Amino acid sequence: MENTVDNSYIVATFYVSLLAFVVLSVLRHRTSNSVSHSRKIGYGNVLKNRSDSTRGELFRRPYGDADADFIIVGAGVAGAALAYTLGKEGCKIRVIERDLTEPDRIVGELLQPGGYLKLIELGLEDCVEEIDAQRIHGYVLFKDGKNTKLSYPLEKFHSDVSGRAFHNGRFIQRMREKAATFPNVELEQGTVTSLLEDEGTIRGVQYKTKSGEALKAFAPLTIVCDGCFSNLRRSLCKPQVDVPSCFVGLALKNCELPYPNHGHVVLADPSPILFYPISSSEIRCLVDIPGQKLPSLSNGDMSRYLKTIVAPQVPCEVHAAFMAAIESGDIRTMPNRIMPASSVPTPGALLLGDAFNMRHPLTGGGMTVALADIVVLRDLLKPLHNFSDADSLTKYLESFYTLRKPMASTINTLAGALYMVFCASPDQARKEMQEACFDYLSLGGACSTGPVGLLSGLNPSPVCLVLHFFAVAVYGFGRLMLPLPTPKRIWLGVRLILGASWIIFPIIKAEGMMQMFFPARVPAYHRAHSKKGSK
Repeated sequence: MENTVDNSYIVATFYVSLLAFVVLSVLRHRTSNSVSHSRKIGYGNVLKNRSDSTRGELFRRPYGDADADFIIVGAGVAGAALAYTLGKEGCKIRVIERDLTEPDRIVGELLQPGGYLKLIELGLEDCVEEIDAQRIHGYVLFKDGKNTKLSYPLEKFHSDVSGRAFHNGRFIQRMREKAATFPNVELEQGTVTSLLEDEGTIRGVQYKTKSGEALKAFAPLTIVCDGCFSNLRRSLCKPQVDVPSCFVGLALKNCELPYPNHGHVVLADPSPILFYPISSSEIRCLVDIPGQKLPSLSNGDMSRYLKTIVAPQVPCEVHAAFMAAIESGDIRTMPNRIMPASSVPTPGALLLGDAFNMRHPLTGGGMTVALADIVVLRDLLKPLHNFSDADSLTKYLESFYTLRKPMASTINTLAGALYMVFCASPDQARKEMQEACFDYLSLGGACSTGPVGLLSGLNPSPVCLVLHFFAVAVYGFGRLMLPLPTPKRIWLGVRLILGASWIIFPIIKAEGMMQMFFPARVPAYHRAHSKKGSK
């Protein structure tokens, strides 16, 4: 009886084990087929060219596997520079750009010396070589037959440091090519149609390839750099875009500026005219026209406007080339957009470049701000090795919005304030402010190098900016008190001071006064430092 029982247990155990083995084999086979099938129908294109040497652990989502550490939407100045920078750090990068052919734009052609220093810091300085880029050593202001030369304060820097002016498309293509040299950086032509969101977190993007195929891509962090006409920014912030004016662009050929290797700013009526070389044989002319309504190109109104209103105000050295450019018919326009950076942290996503922050392009500061932002972001991401916790990553990256402020807010505020001062106005106090600004800069010394250092990105100091701006106002007030402070002159001086305040304080408010002047009191400011300290 005991032997019968023992044999029964042995037989039962054998059949149970056999049954378990069969069940497990079936389940394993089905799971394997399911994963294989899902990759074939949905994720095969996302996972191609995947490298095992990615930095950080890739994470698994309900949508599927992440195919990169970062997805970058757009490969303009910001996107291409960021792709190279993060690729150099060993991250797996997926770049999706609407059009990978060489761009042809009339803006983004002047890089300030401060931006060139950031280019060096990122290892991209050779991207301004072999594109016929022109060195820029400063500016010349023209007003009512007078002019004053303003040189960049470059004495403390290496001789190679200066501004650079070039064709925007050539510069971008050089950066794209350099980014693509990394095996862990993949550039793909496609149009991102939407961000993929799950419970408030961005998991990736949906896009259409050049052939029209709809695909999805996933990553722990999606960085949107799709430019001033971004169709994705509304998903990540509440943009307040203002269009105070438009640029009319002309390419002047076979002529020389009065001051070689300098940008030329004509304080014209109704608003400034810019000239700077973009190659050894071309001068870019940008005519600012206030408002959004432009003279018609098709019926000849634009040509007449340029010939009758603008042409008499341009320097005589370029007058003939200016008229020839109008006759050629190659007249292009671009709206000048201003959008303060509105930080709305979204788990899994970040805005960068013109999609995130724009200022009036009068001072040519856009690329400098973008490259400085990339340096800040790179330094923040360096200590991290796992990007899978979207909420923690987003909270940590909130310090980005404060750490970028010295450079961004200085250039943004100065661009907005100078544009308003340089525009013609029927108000006598505004006229006095423009006269005071021109004469203040003409004094030379610190009155010249200080403002130019701010404009060039060499001295990103909001405090110095405010001090110089009100020094101009006080200088203008003092001039009005000579030779005798009559009641009329005193009142005009008071209006000048008030006008200066009405110009600059709204810009500072939009930039964020606390972040500009008291960044250490912003809680997010200390997160980056604590992370670095822990490392």
